[in-house]
Amino acid sequence: MKRYMALAAGILIAATCAQSAARADALDDIIKRGKIRIAIDISAPPFGIQNDKMEPDGADVETAKLLAKDLGVELEVVPVTSANRIPYLQTKRVDLTMSTFSVTPERAKAVEFSTPYGAINAVIFAPKDVAIKEPKDLAGKKVGVARGTTNETDLVNIAPQGTQIIRFDDEASAMAALATGQVDAYSSSETIARSMIPRYPDKNFESKFLLRRSFYSAAIRRGEPELRQWVNTFIWFRNNDGALGKIYKKWVGVDLPNLPPL
Repeated sequence: MKRYMALAAGILIAATCAQSAARADALDDIIKRGKIRIAIDISAPPFGIQNDKMEPDGADVETAKLLAKDLGVELEVVPVTSANRIPYLQTKRVDLTMSTFSVTPERAKAVEFSTPYGAINAVIFAPKDVAIKEPKDLAGKKVGVARGTTNETDLVNIAPQGTQIIRFDDEASAMAALATGQVDAYSSSETIARSMIPRYPDKNFESKFLLRRSFYSAAIRRGEPELRQWVNTFIWFRNNDGALGKIYKKWVGVDLPNLPPL
């Protein structure tokens, strides 16, 4: 009997150690590897862009660089679209997603979220001469949106019957469709949408109405509490010392709002 109890105790200890090792793997592996792979949509200015040197840049990229520096590892930016951010994370092609990833209950079924590190306003965006003031005015119009975004979900929820929702693989494609007249309006983050104004001054683009304000976080694979805790610590520390606020102000042009806990 004692032998069986000892065997059972040994199995329990081994299982506990294995679980602890598994929980530590994500953060430990990144440190041992010397590199963190972060998914960012570089077609979503000013959060993700390619600069004049054809290098990833923008608010999310600069935040990711600071995160990698604080962790003491190299940063690898992995370009993604709104639609494949979660699959890349789930299949371990990346360690984190930092891509203006708004927190929603539906997404939380698939990933774990860090504390928010920024905020965006979702709007309907169109030329001034397009008569849109409220949701009912979308009837009979083509509205572009990036697939897999909260903007897509919000648009579906408010669009009246007769609205033609045109989905695109990324923000750049949706913006190009608006600029070339393939769609009448565009549903997106106001900051992303307004980046079109200096690029197309003759189009007279403007925000028509607010869909929703949302906060965005880093997304982490489920079951990696050590990595999530480290990312939360990074956000807490860099929010308190003002570094995140400086990055947000530099790229978005407004002060970083108070960030709610998660």
